[in-house]
Amino acid sequence: MRAAGRSRTVAAAAAVITALVALAGCGAGTTAGGGSTDGTVTVFAAASLTESFTRIGRDFEATHPGTSVILNFAGSAALAAQINQGAPADVFASAATRNMTTVAEAGNADGDPVVFVRNQLVVAVPRGNPRGVAGLADLARPGVKVALCAEQVPCGAAARTALDAASVALTPVTLEQDVRGALSKVRLGEVDAALVYRTDALAATADVTAVEFPESARAVNDYPIVALRDPPNPDGARAFVAYVRSERGRAVLTGAGFQAP
Repeated sequence: MRAAGRSRTVAAAAAVITALVALAGCGAGTTAGGGSTDGTVTVFAAASLTESFTRIGRDFEATHPGTSVILNFAGSAALAAQINQGAPADVFASAATRNMTTVAEAGNADGDPVVFVRNQLVVAVPRGNPRGVAGLADLARPGVKVALCAEQVPCGAAARTALDAASVALTPVTLEQDVRGALSKVRLGEVDAALVYRTDALAATADVTAVEFPESARAVNDYPIVALRDPPNPDGARAFVAYVRSERGRAVLTGAGFQAP
């Protein structure tokens, strides 16, 4: 009897050890469905997501050991063009639905894109607002130098919508290819103001002041995200998208000033 009891005890212990090993394996670069996220997850993301996705990327790596996140930030139009030209990527996060649509219509999205945050424009001026800018009309005053994004990128299209809503006509001194380019012109003192996303101005409060204006409510940008078709790391792509949309991902994004969809 004692021998049989010992055998049952050893078998039970072995079963427990096996279960613990299996559970440990699930935490090492695996998805809820059992697929492995090990390797590199390459994410193409709008420039305005730089700080948020850098933080989310680090957090994702910490919760998926064996996985490395590579982030490529640029204007959404440029990223969409790169994807449609065959650039290897796993995930695309755009600052506007228009650029995402070009990727989806080219057959390069795995499933339907989902809006995960929204963003709104502000006027970024040098800290302290030396020109006394109070709204869009002030940007058209003589001598005020303004930077805008080019209209083919989301921040430029939103700026045009807001300016038209305010019936303000102005000629910018520069048109930038992404929102960070426009913001940098203010930070470097090359312009008096720029129309940028609220989140970008919040990330640069040491150098700029954000001026809110009512017409920005007419130009709110939806940010969609999607795993790409035939990505280098399919399980990693789906897991990253899920993480961005999770409670932890949303907390990072709303903390940076993004709005819930």
